[in-house]
Amino acid sequence: MCYDISFSSNVQLITDYLPDLVVDAQLPIDFDLTLHVMAQAYRKYPVIIFEDDTYKLKSFEWGVIADYMNTPEKVKQSRQYMCNAQSEKIINDKKSFWRRIRSKRCLIPVTGIYEHREIKGWKNKVPYFIRLKDRPMFCIPGLYHYSPLPDVETGEIKGTFTLITRSANSVMKQIHNGGPNVFRMPMFLPKELEMRWLQPGLTDEDIQQVLDFEMPSETLDYWPVFTIRSTKPRPDNQDKTAPFTWPNLPPLGVDESTEQKNLFS
Repeated sequence: MCYDISFSSNVQLITDYLPDLVVDAQLPIDFDLTLHVMAQAYRKYPVIIFEDDTYKLKSFEWGVIADYMNTPEKVKQSRQYMCNAQSEKIINDKKSFWRRIRSKRCLIPVTGIYEHREIKGWKNKVPYFIRLKDRPMFCIPGLYHYSPLPDVETGEIKGTFTLITRSANSVMKQIHNGGPNVFRMPMFLPKELEMRWLQPGLTDEDIQQVLDFEMPSETLDYWPVFTIRSTKPRPDNQDKTAPFTWPNLPPLGVDESTEQKNLFS
């Protein structure tokens, strides 16, 4: 699944991408902290919705709080599983919560995402940064929902969102090659399909046509980085998303090696 995303710019990049966008005057986003955002931190993140015939940029929390999570205990227990929505369940699974909220569509602006690669014989997974070529920013489609529980301190009804994933293309299968949700990737779209995702009144067939799109592998840029979630400083003092040379790293598609220098020891 995709639990780590990056936005390495500011709100101006988003408004340049979508000039008609109305930015929430109370957008409490610190863009100095969005170089890496992890799903289960449930932090506020800028999300684009189409509401009242207007494109709006709002601050929602990553991780949907569904209607059945009507106590703090249920939220704590179940929210961790609501950060990603499998594309296959949005239309075809009639019991899925994602189908129930399929009309609440949003876009999640990113400059890239992170994913881990497993290599047999290595103690640590190798982190990668992935982005789309020739697009300094793009948007991952998602779904949003307002929490059934008001904030205990402010009384605010929080907006929450989930990020849509699909089966991986050939490159992403070689990067996201292990774990309980192996061979999946975020839904990447060309800009025209991003905008279509936000259009009101889409039929189930229209929605499915968008969800069926697979971003070709050759449109991706990707490279190893030093770490995703660790706070250990990079030995080369470079940016978190900068390429990092891992000693003895086998090429993609070769997932077995007997040597790894443990950079975290």
